[in-house]
Amino acid sequence: MAEGWRGKIGAMDPDRRDFYLEGSALVRISAINEDGYPHVVPAWYHWDGTAFWFVLRERAEIAALLVANPKCGVVIDEGSVKDEANGRFFEMPKVWAQGDAEVIEQPNVGGQWVEIASKMAIRYLGPHGPEYIQASINQPRWLFRVEPTVLKTWEGTGWAKRYWVENEKSVSYEEAHGLSKPAG
Repeated sequence: MAEGWRGKIGAMDPDRRDFYLEGSALVRISAINEDGYPHVVPAWYHWDGTAFWFVLRERAEIAALLVANPKCGVVIDEGSVKDEANGRFFEMPKVWAQGDAEVIEQPNVGGQWVEIASKMAIRYLGPHGPEYIQASINQPRWLFRVEPTVLKTWEGTGWAKRYWVENEKSVSYEEAHGLSKPAG
């Protein structure tokens, strides 16, 4: 068994992943710019169990890039997450995905995006979420949906075994990850 400070090491099961994605970590979403470079921005997101949803401002550069080329990546990660009320702990949780951004709504005022933005505002801002949405309700926004074609998770302070190179200069994978005690 790994040492407690390392957390659970490995991929998250779907229930644990979904629970983590209900938290308040920001996403970093990337698109490809006209020069072929990644354009990465932090944003709010909503996860529905199948897809990521993004409500983006009409003038957001990332929105224009996603319209021009829908291929994108997302990363959600944090240091430690302690949810003692629900008896859950995440050490260095990470979720990353790739997919195509689908335009659900072009910039508008009062569209489907309002319900999703309202859920996100409460999740990220707590009781002040509705105030934030109401103050900016007349600002046009895009609504994008990204259903991942690749979705990976990892948590814990440790490497996936496939990355570990056994050699005479390093300790074993098990020793390095607290799975066994060193000989001697």
